[in-house]
This record gives sequence, structure tokens and C-alpha cells, in this order.
Amino acid sequence: MTDPTRLRAAFDPEYANALLARAVQAASVTGAEAAMVAMLEPEMTRLGLSPITEAVLPGRPNIHGLRKGHGTGPHLLFMGHTDVVHARGWSGHWAGQPQEDPFGAAIIDGELWGRGAADLKAGICAALAALDLLDRAGLRLAGDLSFAFVIDEESGEPGTGISAGARDHAGRIAQGTLPRPDAAIYVEPTKLAVYPVQIGFYIAEVTLTGATAYFGRPELGRDALRAAHTVLSAIWDHAAALPALGHHPLLGEAQILVTGIEAGGLIAVPGTCRFSLIGKVLPGQSLDTATAALEAVIRAAVPEGIEAAVAFPAGRDHPRGGSPAGIALDHPLVTGLSGCLAAIRPGAGAVEGAPFWSEMPFLTEIIGCPAVYAAPGDISICHTNFERVALAEFHDAILAFASFIAGFCGTVGNDGP
Repeated sequence: MTDPTRLRAAFDPEYANALLARAVQAASVTGAEAAMVAMLEPEMTRLGLSPITEAVLPGRPNIHGLRKGHGTGPHLLFMGHTDVVHARGWSGHWAGQPQEDPFGAAIIDGELWGRGAADLKAGICAALAALDLLDRAGLRLAGDLSFAFVIDEESGEPGTGISAGARDHAGRIAQGTLPRPDAAIYVEPTKLAVYPVQIGFYIAEVTLTGATAYFGRPELGRDALRAAHTVLSAIWDHAAALPALGHHPLLGEAQILVTGIEAGGLIAVPGTCRFSLIGKVLPGQSLDTATAALEAVIRAAVPEGIEAAVAFPAGRDHPRGGSPAGIALDHPLVTGLSGCLAAIRPGAGAVEGAPFWSEMPFLTEIIGCPAVYAAPGDISICHTNFERVALAEFHDAILAFASFIAGFCGTVGNDGP
């Protein structure tokens, strides 16, 4: 672990704050990620990363860059997504207040406000500012350090949110056109905890079709809403049995949540009923097995005369959803990063489970790279009108990342390792 005193002496908070402000001001709602790439490219060039942009979808580029080491050492990757969710309703909520502009990067009581401030531009900027800090401190890395910032992680806009950027970048590594890192940190907000495991998920949309009929002659119809009651009861019974399949110490049990239902009108037998649900899957469990079991439960419960269609519309790294993922809790990436965070900020560095899905499986499953989540910011206020990040936490992330990079990649003196 690099001496924190040396890093603190070289740290420039004004540079760090200005970098984060520029990132938030680069409004990059999903589909418009090019604004963030335009902001990142000159900064990555200044840091000697020789950035390369790759068009993944029309007008929507990934950007990645590599700083080759001065000796022999491991290759560390920082990864994050450049898109943010929409800011509809933000300006009205804060009308007349300093944070009225969702992309204004207002600083209030030591916190920088704005859409994307925590999710996850603070993480991107902390990673880049950590490299800047190592340069200011005169530390030369032995191993390689790379950054990959990708499009299309968020799913708040129509036709988006299928992880096109992460899929493209992982594919290039798998094909050998980009170097394979030895470890990776994905900069989703964790309040400076370390998340080595995450849940998987699937979304199911179920359509039950019977036949409508006038309410005065209900015997002429086939009631899809009544059928849904039977099917939903079977699904809830199935969900109640899922905890018996296993418990994860950081993520709990698998579960199913029914999230919406729509059927019928005022005076007729409902001929169609649609409902949706989301399922949670644990590391070590299979999305194929989980979704096949759900589908079997649904079809077994459908009453005679009713047709059922089951769709899984939210494929990410898997056609039916997002895979669970994780590495051992005692992996050196986990313990090393946790130690650096705790050394900089007392109470930071706790090892926890990610109660959300993000793009870790593209690293751990697709290219076989150990990975964790870690970054400043509180995920519970992201995607809300209260998104912001504490600058003190952001600064500590920079110091901790710099310390970890130096320890992981190794450093060299003027005469070599």
C-alpha cells in the first residue's frame, strides 16, 4: 500500500472538483453518450492513455485507453458506463433552487448535485483523477492501467439499456483485439464499500388469452383475469419455495416479485390479462434453470381454454436477463482494495453484496476477469431528484484508488523496478 501521506500532499481538490463538474455538465442521457465521450477524450489524452473511440451504435461510441507500465506487473482495468438516466421532473422539483439545472453541477454544503453525479460519473472521475494523482506524486507504474467507458447500461429510454457497450468491449477482449486485464474495478456507486458479488435477474411478461363476452352472458367467454388468479397463486407458491434452494451471506435468497397486472374493462369478461414479474437469481444459480422452472409453473397452472405466452424481454449478457456474478470474498482484489479504502477513510472498505444488477458478468463471465464494484456515491438516491455526491467521499475515493493502483500494478524507480 502506497504511503497515504505522499498522496495527500500531491492531491489537488480543485482539479478533482472541476473534472467531476465537467462530467456532470456533459449531459449524456442514454442515447446521447457522445457528450460524455467528448468530455473524456481530451482528459484521457492528457493522461497519456491514447484514447480510442469505437462506434457501437450510430452516434454512440465507447471510449477506452491504456497507459503501458514502465516494467512488469499486472494489468488493472477501470470500467464504467457513460450514460445516465433521464432528468424529467428534476427542474420542476427544484425550481428556483441552486440545483434547478440537473446538469448544472451545483455545489451545496460540500455536495455536488446533478443527474449522473453518483451514477456513475464520480466513479469515472475518481479513477481518472487517481492516475493524475499518481503522476503528481511522481509514482511510475510497473504494470498496465486501462480504462473503458461504455454506452447503454441504463434502461430508462425506449429501445436502449441492453448493455451494447459492455458487450462490444468484452467481445473485443475475448477476440484478442484488446488486452485482457488481470483484474477490474467497475465504478458503480457503493459508498466506498467493495462489492465482489451481485444478484442476477430476469423479467418475465406473461400474456393470458381467453375470450371476451358481454357481462350478461359470461358463460360465452373465457375469463383471462380469473385464470391469472390461478397462475399468480402458483407463481407465489413457487416463489415461497425458492429460499430452500440456497442462501447467500451477502445477497440473501432468490425471490420473485410480481410488478404489474392489466386486464379487462367495465362491462365484459376480460379476454386478455397481462402481468409482469422480476426474479432474483444468486451466484451459483442458473438463469436458464430459474426461467425454465418459472415457465413450467406458469404453463402447469393455466386453466383449460386459456392460452399463455411468456416472454423474457430484458436480455443483457444472457438472452433472458442478467447473470449473477462474483468472486471469492477473500480474493486479493477484494482484500487489497478494501484495505486501501479503509486506510484512507475509516469505516470505508466494507465487503458487501450488490443488491442491483450491473455489468460485472461481462468481465467475470465473458472474459474471465476478477472484478468488483467500488466507487463514491449512494445508489439509493440515484435515478431520483436528489442525486448528488459528497465531495469529501469523492476525494477519498481518488486517494484510495491511487493507493490501490500503485500497490496492484507495482511501481518503478528511475532505474527500474
